[in-house]
Amino acid sequence: MRKVKYAIIGAGTAGLSALSAIRNETDSFVMINGGPFGTTCARVGCMPSKALIQSANQFHKRKLFSEFGLKGADILSIDDEAILKRVRRLRDRFTGGVQSGTTDTLEDSQLIKGFAKFIGPNQLEVNGEIIEAERIIIATGSRPVLPGSWSISHDKLLTSDEIFELKALPKKVAVIGLGVIGLELGQALSRLGVEVIGFEMQKTLGGLSCPTVVDEAIKILSNEFPIHLGMAAELEETATGVKVKVDGLSVEVDVILASLGRRPNIDRLDLEAAGIKLNERGMPAFNVNTMQIQDLPIFIAGDVNGFRPILHEAAFEGKVAVLNAMAFPEVQAYQRKTSLGIAFSDPEIGFFGVNYQDLDLTETEVASFNLHQNNGRAIVMAEDQGVISLYADKQTKKLIGGELMMPRAEHLTHLLAWAVENEMTVLDLVKMPFYHPVLEEAIQSTINQLFKALYSKEMRGISAELTVMP
Repeated sequence: MRKVKYAIIGAGTAGLSALSAIRNETDSFVMINGGPFGTTCARVGCMPSKALIQSANQFHKRKLFSEFGLKGADILSIDDEAILKRVRRLRDRFTGGVQSGTTDTLEDSQLIKGFAKFIGPNQLEVNGEIIEAERIIIATGSRPVLPGSWSISHDKLLTSDEIFELKALPKKVAVIGLGVIGLELGQALSRLGVEVIGFEMQKTLGGLSCPTVVDEAIKILSNEFPIHLGMAAELEETATGVKVKVDGLSVEVDVILASLGRRPNIDRLDLEAAGIKLNERGMPAFNVNTMQIQDLPIFIAGDVNGFRPILHEAAFEGKVAVLNAMAFPEVQAYQRKTSLGIAFSDPEIGFFGVNYQDLDLTETEVASFNLHQNNGRAIVMAEDQGVISLYADKQTKKLIGGELMMPRAEHLTHLLAWAVENEMTVLDLVKMPFYHPVLEEAIQSTINQLFKALYSKEMRGISAELTVMP
């Protein structure tokens, strides 16, 4: 048996975030990691997908050549082998960069390669060795969901963990699940010449929930590849591919790209051996502000807890977990940051703050602006499509959330999330400067709608420069 002060299970974003703090305090720790190194984001998530999307969007721009008086669209073609090689080259660069500054710098005794499981409240077993740790941080990440009812050969079934290993692109793909990952990859493949058909059980896509934005997103994206919403797909393997059936439609594709979300890697940890109670989903109860499980010296951070499975949240949770592990038994509740999500589709999708489904519409003012209405910058870019929907609390008049699908939404969503984080009122936002011609003017138009709705009875008490608005 080896005794240490800290054990970190998992070398992903959350685990590495915790590691950086622990190793500054003590050498009495171990990091245990089963499977690949390099974080989900760098290895199979954010970064390789963006590399593929970048190639797809560069190629897609040829379709706008004639709009701008340019020639040559007909001579452009793709080298899919070269595209996928670039994706892997960049992927390896990102994962190598992560490892070189973290796990590669650990002593052999500090890094254990293997899968850990609990055998007692403070005891772990890995590779036959028993580790007794005073405090434990669980950061084992997640893996793609695959329904147990699917019996499709491995070579005809892809997830985001495998697609970047392809040496050539398939001819015809069915994307099952059109959340953020499925939508991004589906559109990218379509733009690279793959025949794509999308299926989603919910009547939404890309993580959206506001009906105004959902409807516009469906209308825009359906122009690129057929999308079937609100139906569960049935799969049947054939000699040459996979047949997909939904409500009278039957189509055969070469491969399935399954994008049904990710499952926490928690099932093989044997948490109950540590005295941890699990719910019907096999998950432990934990405090989202302390990351502590029950009242134990065990903390859970990152994708494995399923709360906000995204890199910047995992990094934050890793810091909270390690601070409270260090301070145990005294733990501190940390305020969560404003929620923020982005889909790198085209147009981009952004959502922040309170989710539309969680709004009390009797207490919330909602304003929307469609880029078709009039935004000079979007028009000259030939990208005047999309919609913005913002929410403000009627009592406090603070901006509390919103969704947008528009060009450069990744940047505008950040600005709006910062406004929510700083508890800015609609009046505060009206006072902000807006240049012309910029995409931000579409945000300004939406804010002005909220202002007129929320301050109509107070207009006379507000300075003249604010009442004369564009």
